[in-house]
Amino acid sequence: MRRRTGRLRITLAAVLALGAGLSAPLPNASATAGTPVPDLCGSQCADILPPGQNGNATLADILAHRTLGTRPAHSSDQLGRYDALVGGYGTLTDAKLAEFFNDSSFGVPADQVESVTRPREDVTITRDKKTGVPHIKGTTRYGTEFGAGFAAAQDRLWMMDLFRHIGRGELTSFAGGALANQGLEQQFWPQAPYTEADYEAQIAHIKANEGERGALAMADAQAYVDGINAYRKAAKDGRYFPGEYVLTGKVDAITNIGEIQPFKVTDLISIASVVGGQFGGGGGGEVQAALSLLAAQKKYGVVEGTRVWESFRQRNDAEAVLTVHDGTSFPYAEKPARPRGTALPDPGSVRPEQLVYDRTGSAGTDTKSPLKAPKQLRPAQGMYDDGVIDPRSLDPKKGMSNALLVSGAHTASGNPVAVFGPQTGYFAPQLLMLQELQGPGISARGAAFAGVGMYVQMGRGQDYAWSATSAAQDITDTYAIELCQDDVHYLHHGVCVPMEKLEKHNAWQPTVADSTAAGSYRMRVWRTRYGIVTHRATVGGKPVAYTTLRTTYRHEADSIIGFQMLNDPSYVKDARSFQQAVSHIDYAFNWFYADSREAAYFNSGMNPVRAAGVDPALPVRAEAAYEWRNFDPTDNTAAYTPFAAHPQSIGQDYYISWNNRQAKDYNTAGFGFGAVHRGDLLDQRVRRLVEQGGVTRASLTRAMAEAGVTDLRGEQLLPELLKVVRTAPVTDPALATALQQLDSWRAAGAPRKETAPGSRTYGHPDAVRIMDAWWPLLIEAEFRPGLGDELYTALTASLATDESPGASHGPTGAHGGSAFQYGWWGFADKDLRQVLGRPVQSPLARTYCGGGDPAACRGALLATLKQAVAKSPAQVYPGDDSCAAGDQWCADSLQHRALGGITHPGVNWQNRPTYQQVVEFPAHR
Repeated sequence: MRRRTGRLRITLAAVLALGAGLSAPLPNASATAGTPVPDLCGSQCADILPPGQNGNATLADILAHRTLGTRPAHSSDQLGRYDALVGGYGTLTDAKLAEFFNDSSFGVPADQVESVTRPREDVTITRDKKTGVPHIKGTTRYGTEFGAGFAAAQDRLWMMDLFRHIGRGELTSFAGGALANQGLEQQFWPQAPYTEADYEAQIAHIKANEGERGALAMADAQAYVDGINAYRKAAKDGRYFPGEYVLTGKVDAITNIGEIQPFKVTDLISIASVVGGQFGGGGGGEVQAALSLLAAQKKYGVVEGTRVWESFRQRNDAEAVLTVHDGTSFPYAEKPARPRGTALPDPGSVRPEQLVYDRTGSAGTDTKSPLKAPKQLRPAQGMYDDGVIDPRSLDPKKGMSNALLVSGAHTASGNPVAVFGPQTGYFAPQLLMLQELQGPGISARGAAFAGVGMYVQMGRGQDYAWSATSAAQDITDTYAIELCQDDVHYLHHGVCVPMEKLEKHNAWQPTVADSTAAGSYRMRVWRTRYGIVTHRATVGGKPVAYTTLRTTYRHEADSIIGFQMLNDPSYVKDARSFQQAVSHIDYAFNWFYADSREAAYFNSGMNPVRAAGVDPALPVRAEAAYEWRNFDPTDNTAAYTPFAAHPQSIGQDYYISWNNRQAKDYNTAGFGFGAVHRGDLLDQRVRRLVEQGGVTRASLTRAMAEAGVTDLRGEQLLPELLKVVRTAPVTDPALATALQQLDSWRAAGAPRKETAPGSRTYGHPDAVRIMDAWWPLLIEAEFRPGLGDELYTALTASLATDESPGASHGPTGAHGGSAFQYGWWGFADKDLRQVLGRPVQSPLARTYCGGGDPAACRGALLATLKQAVAKSPAQVYPGDDSCAAGDQWCADSLQHRALGGITHPGVNWQNRPTYQQVVEFPAHR
């Protein structure tokens, strides 16, 4: 096990000396003036990030867009190529990849230079004509990082400002009181309700415990912030700042009076807390899990109810698709043989902790009070009336990212091939931005989250590339703290101690952008040594508060060390050094690597070493015997599982990840990792390619793209559904026709894809509509009668039944792209195979469809199919602000959610990474 106690302590004098020396090249610097940067990809590295690089728009740009439909340069020029892959993947060749991706070679050819900016003498920012991506080259490290911050502000200043306010719980005061804004800050602030002192403590922790790299990272962060502020001031003084500052009342359009608040290093941690919580968390939800367990025990008794519940929980399902598929075991978060310390609530006692108090005016409502806006601003009036962003699009349950890698033994060239990237939703501008960084100790091109882009977070180096998918292993636990004295005191190691009260007061007024009437409220959370209070209940008749504690709490900034290493060509030289680098990233991610010799994988995260007998799937008593090993609540540190215990591999025949299980015995943190998972869509296709041999960049991209337009239910579940209903002749003509339509769609591969580019009509539209209508009906008919209302409802609270592309009720909302991550497909698959008498590993404890009787199951399926067939397109696809009722293609379509004043048209649905790389290195240093 490892304990986060620091790798190398350095003195304050050493920190200051290091900072003073940043203006000079470091020893063994990889990028100095006049030294060409090695690029060993040979034009075989490509990437894409829609809609476009430019995410800033002046007031004039916004008004022109709203009145004339124009858009700023490079704000939308990657969207068409990204969208076109849906129609073009079938005939894709390596030579045609350039039609759908950018060339991600280092540098910019002289004839492709669009602009060169020199914000300081020691750095240049060169942008290319095709995409406007900034290629930042510094002769000093400070200059390189200053340039990164300057370029980030050029492309994402308003968005970075939004996200630092989301992280700090101040979005409504900053951008307006729209109901969605209220929901967004109420979603994120309780996860990391930090004071300024808390942020400063994280910086101090890194400087004190992470050695020279920690000091260097904080110096890099300061240089990055200095660059942001340099652009912020220049843009304000020059009146070319983002127009959203005018529309939200921050700056006067006529006098230029007003201020864009300076950025601080602590703002970067605020942004990191949002990004990390959204994409790198894992675990939690133990209270809801306990409620569903209690419901199962109530229906079936303790022993049988627990067995039923465990069969749905699927912690270590034998049929689950795995990333490390060679049988290597990595035991973690396993169910103990004899659990101890479990703190199940008394039935009916659980209530969520209240967050919002003292609402006034429009708080908690959607009341509008439009201003009388100047005529010239009216085209943009109300653009934030529905909020700057739908909270569902940043739901932490959202599934993200995929990766496909094939080792050189199975490729045409003999070199590994990778197609991978993060699936971070669709926003305008995008949360990620592209950049190239070349300077002393830094050499990389790729994507970084705007506002924390000191380093490339996913991308390529001189002779290697890397990417990540969200792993979501269990790094968050729920504790039951026994109350004493009153509701705000609790027992800690036998002593009655007070909870810490943290509050945030927000108030807003209507603006041109957001017409929400004036209002205010107060958010309050209680912090304990076991984390933030989320619920109140009784356990064994005694009052308790349930708290949630994640290992990365108070450590959001620590992962900067791993990203620094990934960008350092003197550190990452092969697969093993890559694995060591990403092991310094504390968030729960699956990391993938490819160079000319090896493909590799590593699962990162601060996995706590739990006390013996503690069940990580359920709440545990807050007592010393059940705490994480070596737990110190002062800085939230503990003992963590060692490097060797994390799922990892080098040179496996192929790797796939689509947020699926990592490896054998590496237990899941939530429901839904069973026999059918969207990872199967990749695994089956890549396995076939490997069996055939001669894999190319194009063939691997085709596999990804085909999986990205395939309906998981149609490919994996429909054969079993058809088998059950066809155990006897179907005499109803309407149902027989529907079944034939579904079968034809299945035989075609179950695509949700246009008949031709631009047709906006699906092939097999009736079959797709029938499946969309049938699925929720058949799941309820299959499981609710046997489970009963209470248990069925409790289980659906832990795992939604459906997440199809057009399901606006899904975790991501409509138009979010990511689909088929969360649903009851694995439950239905096992249950139907059990009905059919087929072999099932890790079976459900009982058979539910028709009570296990094939004829009764068939009757339930046909009855719900009849209901589905009767539903009109307008009923299945009811329409929204983007789509007319009944428009099937549009209901699925990707819509870039505008974070600012520039919008974009909807494009074809693809279940695909937002930022994506296609790489094949032919040589190595």
